[in-house]
Amino acid sequence: MSLWNYGTDVMDAMVELLISLAASSGQLVDLCLEMLVTNFMPPSSSSTHFIELLKQPRGVDKKHQVLDRVHSTFQDIANLVPLTPLRLEKIVRERMPNIYTKEPFIVMYVENMLRLESGAAGKLVGGSMIVAIMDRLIDLDVEIAWDDILQDDFSKGIFDMELEDLEGFSDHVQQDGNELTRESLIQRFFGGNLVAEKLDSLLVLTFEHLESCTESGRLIQVFETLLQSFQKTVLTAYKSKFAQFVMFYACSLDPENCGKMFASTLVDIFVSGVYPAWRMSAVAYLASYLSRAKFVTPSFVATTLESLVKWCFEYCNNQDGDINPKAHKVFYAGCQAIMYVLCFRMKSIISVPRLRSQLRLLRIEDILRHPLKPLQVCLPSIVEEFLRLAKTNGIFAVPDTFADYGMLESELSRAFGGIERLDMFFPFDPCLLRKSDRFIRPNFVYWSMVRSSYYEDEEDESASDEDITEAGVDMADDISVDEDIAHFDEFDYSLDKMSITPRDSSAKFGGRVHGFVQMPSKIRPSTSPESL
Repeated sequence: MSLWNYGTDVMDAMVELLISLAASSGQLVDLCLEMLVTNFMPPSSSSTHFIELLKQPRGVDKKHQVLDRVHSTFQDIANLVPLTPLRLEKIVRERMPNIYTKEPFIVMYVENMLRLESGAAGKLVGGSMIVAIMDRLIDLDVEIAWDDILQDDFSKGIFDMELEDLEGFSDHVQQDGNELTRESLIQRFFGGNLVAEKLDSLLVLTFEHLESCTESGRLIQVFETLLQSFQKTVLTAYKSKFAQFVMFYACSLDPENCGKMFASTLVDIFVSGVYPAWRMSAVAYLASYLSRAKFVTPSFVATTLESLVKWCFEYCNNQDGDINPKAHKVFYAGCQAIMYVLCFRMKSIISVPRLRSQLRLLRIEDILRHPLKPLQVCLPSIVEEFLRLAKTNGIFAVPDTFADYGMLESELSRAFGGIERLDMFFPFDPCLLRKSDRFIRPNFVYWSMVRSSYYEDEEDESASDEDITEAGVDMADDISVDEDIAHFDEFDYSLDKMSITPRDSSAKFGGRVHGFVQMPSKIRPSTSPESL
């Protein structure tokens, strides 16, 4: 018996009957709730008809007529039977559509779950709805197959540049001799991928719900549930590709509270966690978040780096052995995270005198020169870029030569990354989902933004510390600067106005000197039939 098949008069009579039945006998409550939940979506027997109908104004009106009655009836029954919300929670979770359900229907079901979360019963069932939605996002995410994050043969299918909508050369990538735009690449790898399209639509729905939570002052409450779900499902998922952007977007809506809570949780897991794989995953998330989140201040980045450096330094003091990628993989993951973050954020940190001094005081040099030799174990592409920037900016005393120049990875990096290749896990790489990208892009730092800011320094790598500081100040003419009232020497740079078109079209992670070094965050979508 579906409300979707009848007019408003019949709908009203049916819901009144359900309320009477639920009030008359406790044994009928679950049956009445199940009947209402089945109306979250149109009947499957007429799915094609309703999919077309929902594209029209009268179909949208029909949807509102049905769902408004469904949710008001939930409340009416709850007023008569106090335990209704808890019984409803179980039914909604059990009847949640699987990943193979048609996109309009699974989206509509999740809309109703979010409506319950923000409704009168939200205090009792809201957390459960959020967790169930995150679980389904992960289910969809892992169905989108990738061959590997990176391949040994760099010339086959790996993007030379991050996929950005840029002008000029950086709006295109070279693949098999053909020039392809970002849009055409997304279409090539995701066009017709129904799972990716469902995930994209559900992410947009979740982002919009987070915005409404912000407006109603409930974001922190919802974020605490999201954070718990993240630790149980997303963090432990094998190289989640897109679901984690729910956390990124929530943090962008409230950097001061949600953003700092997220980073602090990741630090705690890395420092005090039990399982090595989870600790390595946590520090990979932390490094990627600090590097990519435009809304994270240089001051907070420096403070968080200090926590990572402190742990790595204490670890070194308790070790007297030599290189052993497998035995010390958590340590190497921490070292790589430090260098990765500095590749993205060194310029913004050293442009603030107080933070520059704070960075100099960190025991990074002692860690890098320890017999465990992290410079030889971490990804060569990250090490090379870090050493180049450190030398250019005169922050650390670094080796003049590095054996693995020009290498994306090495046998040692593969060893510490393990079978999961956590050495190559950069969870907040650019989002390749078309609809979700518009939410992420305004708050996202692309490598070309950072790379262009270092370009002038590359013209004169022998510049003095004073010259470098002046160059950083001169760059501020083209950057939006916010002054921290509490610290007059601290600035938060907006990268919106920076030129993000590299002057050298071959510029990649690793600089122009070694132009063949690939971005370590490149991902290669699978072209196998299973992923299309």
